Formats: sequence, structure tokens, C-alpha cells
Amino acid sequence: MPTGREETDLRLLRAVLVLVGLSMLYCGAAGARSVDGHVERRGHKHRHTAGHLSLHRHRERAGKEGQVLHRSKRGWVWNQFFVIEEYTGPDPVLVGRLHSDVDSGKGRCKYILSGEGAGTIFVIDDKTGNIHATKTLDREEQAQYTLTAQAVDRDTNKPLEPPSEFIVKVQDINDNPPEFLHRPYFARVPEMSNVGTSVMQVTATDADDPTYGNSARLVYSILQGQPYFSVESQTGIIRTALPSMDREARQEYDVVIQAKDMGGHMGGLSGTTEVKITLTDVNDNPPKFPQSVYTMSVSEDKVSGEEVGRLKAKDPDQGENGLVSYRLTEGDGLGVFELTTDSQTREAVIKLKKMVDYETKRTYTLRIEGSNPHVDPRFTAWGPYRDEATVKIMVEDADEPPVFVAPSYNFEVEENAPAGTQVGRVHAKDTDVANNPVRYMIPRYTDVEQFFSVNSEDGMITTTRPLDREAQAWHNISVAAAEIGGHHQDTKVRVNIRVKDVNDNAPEFASNNEILMCEAITPGKVIETVSAVDKDEMAHRQHFTFSLAPEIAHNHNFSLKDNRDSTASVHVLRKGFSRLTQDVYFLPVEISDNGLPSLSSTQTLTVRVCSCDSRDTILSCNVEPYVLPAGLSTGALIAILACIVILLAIVVLFVALRRQKKEPLILFEEEDIRENIITYDDEGGGEEDTEAFDIATLQNPDGANSFLPRKDMKPELQGALRPGPGSTGGHSVDVDDFIKSRIAEADSDPTAPPYDSIQIYGYEGQDSVAGSLSSLESVTTESDLDYDYLQSWGPRFKRLADLYGTKDYPMNDTDDGEDS
Repeated sequence: MPTGREETDLRLLRAVLVLVGLSMLYCGAAGARSVDGHVERRGHKHRHTAGHLSLHRHRERAGKEGQVLHRSKRGWVWNQFFVIEEYTGPDPVLVGRLHSDVDSGKGRCKYILSGEGAGTIFVIDDKTGNIHATKTLDREEQAQYTLTAQAVDRDTNKPLEPPSEFIVKVQDINDNPPEFLHRPYFARVPEMSNVGTSVMQVTATDADDPTYGNSARLVYSILQGQPYFSVESQTGIIRTALPSMDREARQEYDVVIQAKDMGGHMGGLSGTTEVKITLTDVNDNPPKFPQSVYTMSVSEDKVSGEEVGRLKAKDPDQGENGLVSYRLTEGDGLGVFELTTDSQTREAVIKLKKMVDYETKRTYTLRIEGSNPHVDPRFTAWGPYRDEATVKIMVEDADEPPVFVAPSYNFEVEENAPAGTQVGRVHAKDTDVANNPVRYMIPRYTDVEQFFSVNSEDGMITTTRPLDREAQAWHNISVAAAEIGGHHQDTKVRVNIRVKDVNDNAPEFASNNEILMCEAITPGKVIETVSAVDKDEMAHRQHFTFSLAPEIAHNHNFSLKDNRDSTASVHVLRKGFSRLTQDVYFLPVEISDNGLPSLSSTQTLTVRVCSCDSRDTILSCNVEPYVLPAGLSTGALIAILACIVILLAIVVLFVALRRQKKEPLILFEEEDIRENIITYDDEGGGEEDTEAFDIATLQNPDGANSFLPRKDMKPELQGALRPGPGSTGGHSVDVDDFIKSRIAEADSDPTAPPYDSIQIYGYEGQDSVAGSLSSLESVTTESDLDYDYLQSWGPRFKRLADLYGTKDYPMNDTDDGEDS
């Protein structure tokens, strides 16, 4: 349980975290209000401008209210710009323009850009602050770039303002087709499945932005595989579309699935994948014998267990569904013959259960039934799943071959015995009346490497070379016996020969693992217990002894103790091991067995010195430099925490003061003419006013010959649609005539308010450093302004200079017209 002091520290920590969160929220809001940016995207003809409240003007308003803030504030902070991906125009695309309040226009301010892609992808004009993208961007490679802008003095390179970070986001286009990542697909579905059975689900991915438009909205369709299968358009789940699809008629289907983006509409990109669907088997077919009657024959010289014949019932099903089990149902040969099933071929094998005699009985009859052991209850009505056949067996007269006196033979021979060593004798005799002599031979396929030979007259088996028990402990061969002068019939017998072990292999370590030892190990401690193995046959009486090699028997590091139980313990003799001095020790150990004769070998133990903690847990066994721990003192941490608390208190106080301020609704400060004045002679409402005007109307004045409803107010009555007084039906695009016609139309509009400034721009937007460019505001300045300097601003301001310069247009004297 925490103490009272710990609870106090926890409460303090929670309070600090809350203050940090509040300060971050406020900084985000302040940054959003102090943005001064200009993004121009030429590909789509969109312009975004952000207002800016200068530090000087902010202090001036605060002074008017009697509240002076002493906290310095930088004049510009950036949010983010946008640039469309895959732009392929001839010129670098303009991303945006940076401008600082401290830039007086005399060329002393230099803009510097750093961050991701600065200098390679994004370049900045250090005089104007224009940022261009010099390379084609791919949103799928990188969706945004974080850059840092800073204004410095061109002569001294000293910062004029703190650096500010902003983001350039790459706007997505539909340039990536859907892709199936795991193609080709393989699926299995049972035959005879119902319509709508789910086969599998395929999934395509689209690298485009799923949150932007329909570029990543995929629709699935089937291009190949009808009418057998269908696919759900939204999920990509493939289902069966036909019933009773029979695997025995057709097993595999190649289905092609298409995924198309843009919701499947025209113009979308698509990708395809192949799905190989295999029908799996069900037990829907009963077994059937090809014949109803089979005829077989067996010679009287056949012995018990020998095969008489085979038959098989066919079942087109697969696996366990096609398995057929056989049994003898009736016949006069039930006690003479037996029935088994070949596990490989699944055939019914008829074998002799007893020997037959031609002179006693010459014909036997059997009745065999074949049935499916696994019946599917869904298809029991298609049965019965069994069939029967009759087998007639004829007995043939034969000259019987010799018979061995034993069914098999087992012999032993020592390994490494010289060639010609006798292994054992086999014996066979002729059961016929003639009792002909017998000759013996070893079929080469039973003794491929010819380790043994047999005397053809007496059946004595001998070795042809020394045998190695460790290579092969058992030899299983056959010996054949045939009558001399007979019909070349022979009889074979199995001979199993065991190779007896002798001590011809030296012992060795049971495992070759390294021994890991701590540096600070205490002397006398056992670091490992070793054991040995021997390739020779291990017996209970076998015993191993261990000793250090003579050359290290008197070393001062380790000792070896024989535990007299075929194991040995490795002891440490000293302390003070250091892995920096020596990290590996090699310990030769002699191991001997107790065989006759005794054999020994020298094996090497590897001891590795490791770094361990206080509980002897190994940390590292590699030589590496020591690193001294570093940290802050308690006093430094307390000082840092106090600074953070003071800073957060100031931030909270600043937020409280800001909430008490009342900002004026209309500003009449001195106008700040910027280069972002647009040539279509209309005043924008700021980025917060998106409902005020239709720029398409100003770009095509001839199209504005009808009444347009007001967007900034709800009219109480709807006037009749009427053409403007200045409309002539021609194709003139004179802005002056268009403005005059709109003035007359506004004067005669009963729904319009009595003041022009709210007619179109219901909300000007706050924090704009540019002010208003309207001629109406000149009335409030109580002075005649000289606009002749507009002539020197270049061709972009030529139209504005003509309107406000030396020429006297009637629109300048009109108080009730619209803003130009």
C-alpha cells in the first residue's frame, strides 16, 4: 500500500499530466489561428488561403483593452499543405508559399527548408518562400512529409523567428489496381453439395487511400466458372450455384474472380485471380464386382498361407468412401481357404489355410461379399452398398518341391570374424517317392552385398568377409532348395543372422555442449557432470572411467573427479576468472571403457567464461566493453519538475485571460495588400466562408443572366426570375457591365438588406492580416487613397490598377453596389 507521501506525489503527477494535456490542446488551437499559408494546386485549380494575425496587431488590441501580454510570440506557424500524387506536368508543381511578418520585402529575409525530402523532393525559393515539388510523388510510398521552415537574416544567417514544422500531405488518386496477394487460390468443396454452400473467400487489397473517394472500394464478380459457382460482390465469398455436382463426372473447375475498385463503376481498375476448385468425394456409389463368377486354380504343392487368387469390387469413390471390405459368406472351402485384403491394392486375396491334395478333392466353391464399411446416411436410399460373387477353385496335380525341416533359421556370428567363418546349416528333403538329392543356393536379391555363401550340397552357410555390428546388426537372407534332376521347383526358407558385438569402438562424450561458467564462481564448485557413450553394444556391466590428459593434469584452473558411475564432475580450483582476460578454456579428458581389450579416447571440454548477476544468472558470454550507468540526480529532477509546473501555470493563466477578451466584429485597420489578390475582381470571404459566392459566375459573367437565390439569408418572398438590365444576349465578358447589372438587380430586389456588406459575405472570417479590398470601405477612412502605385505591381495587378488608378469608374462612387 502506498504511503501518504507517495499518494501526494501521485496526485501531483496526475495534475502535471492534466496541465500538459491542456497546454498541448491550447498550442494546437493557437497554431491553427496563427497560420499564414498559401497553397496553389495547379492541376485542379484550387486555392486555399489562411488568415494571419500579426503579433504587433495582437498587442495593439490588447493594449486597447488594458491587458498587455509580455509573452513573445512568433509571427508565423504552419499547419499543412497538399499536393496531388503522380503529377507529371512539365514544370515543378507549386506546393505552397511561406511568408513571415518580419519579411519587409527588402530581401534581408531568407527562407530555409529542412526535413523529409528537403532539397531533393521539395525546394524553396529563399527570397519568395515558394515551395515546389521537383519529383513525382507516390502516396503509396509515403503519404506525408514533415518539413521545417525558418526565416533567417540573409547576411548573418541568424534566425529571425523560431523554426516551425508543417506537413505536406500527398493526395491520393486511383492509380493502383486491386491485387490478390495469395493467388492462385485452391479450394475444396464436397460433391453433391446444396446450392449456396460456401467454398472459400478471396480477398483483394487496393493500395489507394480507403478514406478518400471510392478508389479502394472493391466489388467482386465472376468471369469464369458459371453456372457452377457464384461470388458475393461485397465479401468475395464463392458459393456453389448448381446442385448435384458429381465428382465422378468432373472433379476440377477453374474459376476466375475479378475485383474492381471505384465500387465497380466504369473507369475503375480491376485485378483478377484464378481459383482452382476441387470437388471432394462423398460415398455416393456402391461397390460392384466386374464378374459374378470367378475361376481359380491351386497346385497341391502349395503350402499354407500361399496365395490362390485375387478379385476386387470396383468403387469409383475415393479414400475411405471407396474402401471395400470382403468376407467369405458360404461354400465348401471355408475351412481350407481364408480371405484377406491387400492394404495397398485393396484386393480380396484368397490364401490356403490348409494344404490341398489332388487325389482327395479336386474342386472347391466359395461365396464372397464386398461392402462399404463407411456409409453416408444421406445416400442410404441409393444402396445397398454391397455386392457378392462366386469363386470356383480347381486343384492341380504337381511334383512337389523339397521341404525344409524348419520353417525358419536363426544363427549368430561374431563381428570382425574372418571370411569363411561358419554361420550355420540348413536342411531340406524331397517328399516325393523318388527322394531326389537337393541342392542349395542363396537368392542374390536377399543378400545384395553377398556377405554370405552356402554350400550347394550340405547347406552350410559361411561368411565372405568380416562383418561390422555397428553398420548392420542383423542380416535377413533366404536359402532356396531344389531337387537335382527335378522340374526346377525350389523351396525358400528365411535365415536370420545376428552379428555379435566385440569391443572395437572407443567411448566418447554423450554431448558436445559448451560449459558456461560465471566469472565470480567460487573455488571447489562443480560446473558440469559429464558422461560417455560407446557405439558398441551397451550392457549393464559396461563401465567408463575419466581422467585429465597428462599435459594438463596439474593445471590450476580445473580438476576432474571420476564418480565411478560412468560419470565425472568438473571442479573449479581457483577464483578470479575474467572473460576480458580469457573467455574460453579447453580441457582434454581421457575416457576408457572396461571391454576386452579396453579402449580409450581423448575428448575436449570447452569451458566459456560468462558475465552473471548476483543470483548467478548468465547475462552475456561475449567479450564486450563495460558501459557505466548514467542518470540524473534527484535535485536535477526536482528542478526540471518545478520549471514544468511554472510553465504550465503561465499557460493556464494565459488561457484564462484570452477567454475574457472580446474581439471586435469588424476591423478597420490599415489594409495590407498581398500578392494573393485574384484578378477576377471579387473579394474572398476567407477560408472560413465557403458559402458566400460562386467563383464560376465571376469567371463567366455571361452565364449570370438569371436571378440567383441568396445564400446568406432566407427570403420571405420569392421574386420572379428576371434577366439583368445589362444582359444583351451576346457573349461579352466585360466585368464592368456585369457589375453594373448586378447593382441594378440588387437595388430592385425586395429581399435584399439595406447594406451591401452582408448581401453576399455574411461572415468575413477572423484573424485576416490582409483586411478588405472593397471600395466601399474607403468611405470610412475619411481620406482619398492614391492607388497609382498599383501600376508598378506587374501584370497580375493591371486590372486592379485600371479600376482604382487614374481612371474614374462609376462603380467607385456607388455606395449600394456589390463588393468588387
